[in-house]
Amino acid sequence: MPIPSATSQAVRSRIGKVCVAITGSTAAEMIERASAVVKDSPFLEFRLDYLEKPLAALPKIKSFFAENTAATGIATCRRKENGGKFSGTLAAELEVLGKAAGAGFHLVDLEIESAEALKKGELEKLRETGVALIVSFHDFSATKDLEKVYDRMVPFQPDFFKIVPTAKTLTDNVTLMRFIEKMTESANIVGVCMGEAGIISRVLGLRAGSSFTFAAATQGEETAPGQIAARTLLETYRIDQVDNATKVYGVAGNPIKSSLSPIMLNAAFRRETVNAVYLALQATKVNDLLKLVQELPIQGLSITMPHKQEIMQHLENTDPLSAKIGACNTIMRTQDGKLYGFNTDVAGIVGPLEKRISLKGAKVLVLGAGGAARAAVFGLRDRGAEVFILNRTAETAQKLARQAGAKTIKKEAVAKTQFDVIINATPIGMAGMKGAAMLDAKELNTKLVFDLVYNPIETPLIRLARQQGIPFITGVEMFVQQGARQFEIWTGKPAPEEEMLRVVLHTLRQQAEAAVAEAPVPTKATTIPTKATTKPKKAS
Repeated sequence: MPIPSATSQAVRSRIGKVCVAITGSTAAEMIERASAVVKDSPFLEFRLDYLEKPLAALPKIKSFFAENTAATGIATCRRKENGGKFSGTLAAELEVLGKAAGAGFHLVDLEIESAEALKKGELEKLRETGVALIVSFHDFSATKDLEKVYDRMVPFQPDFFKIVPTAKTLTDNVTLMRFIEKMTESANIVGVCMGEAGIISRVLGLRAGSSFTFAAATQGEETAPGQIAARTLLETYRIDQVDNATKVYGVAGNPIKSSLSPIMLNAAFRRETVNAVYLALQATKVNDLLKLVQELPIQGLSITMPHKQEIMQHLENTDPLSAKIGACNTIMRTQDGKLYGFNTDVAGIVGPLEKRISLKGAKVLVLGAGGAARAAVFGLRDRGAEVFILNRTAETAQKLARQAGAKTIKKEAVAKTQFDVIINATPIGMAGMKGAAMLDAKELNTKLVFDLVYNPIETPLIRLARQQGIPFITGVEMFVQQGARQFEIWTGKPAPEEEMLRVVLHTLRQQAEAAVAEAPVPTKATTIPTKATTKPKKAS
């Protein structure tokens, strides 16, 4: 087993837990980005391979390090054939890394393929510069035999072993973290999984023993698939506070990238000083998710589409509401590992409506027949509403109608019918989701519109209701309500609903502003609802 060198020990004493990757097409651009983050995150990786002439940039970077003496830098100049952007030869890469020490860098990253292609003595010349050596391995397709990868690296006696596979499943993260736990006492291991499913390793890898983890300077400047912005790692996930006692929760679905549940629930944990972290879990298969729950272990889950119905058969027990609906959106894991299901969607749907209208005898149209629609239909029927279901697959709507004592309605009949409420319980209108609207203006014959989609705040349906002068409820209200009930089930504490609402609205507004800023051609400004739109209002 490798023995940590004096160089690696000296470097370990000054590095942080999060290394921020700095990119840019010019040295000036890199320095600008590094200067923006160095005070909060002084551990930086300069991706020199992003530059056309890396050697020419070193004097400017040297000046940066001279002005920022607390900064610790990694120089990376990864060649194209090994997943980087540098088109030069191995000798050219080695020259850049060799001169990086003189420019103030403390570590250099040499990919395993380059290390294996070096001639005898070339690696020693690099070591003689005084920098700490990271030998790195990247697998952009899978997570395979990590011990075999480690054995390839041992002959080069690096100060840090950087092993970065890709998580194709959630449990690939467990494979990596088990490996880190096993090796961390005998070597400095840096390990993360790339890919959307790899967020678990990026947040929990340090707890497993990874020497540090990587982050993007800002969203949009990622240097690897699935990389998270530094501010998100530190503020949302509180990565520097995650320890062995930290309980793990998450939201599981497919797709999950746009979910704001991590922002909302992590804010709630922070406000109520609960030692817990909440992760986005890209779950393509329920069995993969269940295996992860037992392996980590995960204390509780939010379940979103498309798993709300399938998960039911894997639960030890459920509350009567979930059993009746046949869909569950909340799971709690007991100390003996058993999973119990709850449905907080009903409270999130019925609660906001009851603040505005009496549901007894109300005529309600529900669009969709999936998990959220089931919660809406059963919840409304329990309150005495007359419920009509419109779904693109008529058979699914008919089955739900039979189960709940509701009715189905044909598309052509909608325009001729007056409703008290129309509820969208489909993903149509969700950020990143394509699909034509189910209703047009002439079919919106209702006193109130409720769109369960919360991202963006102003969905196409909400915009249509606004244009028609119809009162509406945004999905944010439902989203916060159901999340608050989940928090209470898991922690036994009252949920900080105002804080949860605040962070969700703040994030959605930021996203809307960013979308307007990135729009290729000027368009009419979208009106973003204020907090007041989520407050009760009487339907006309």
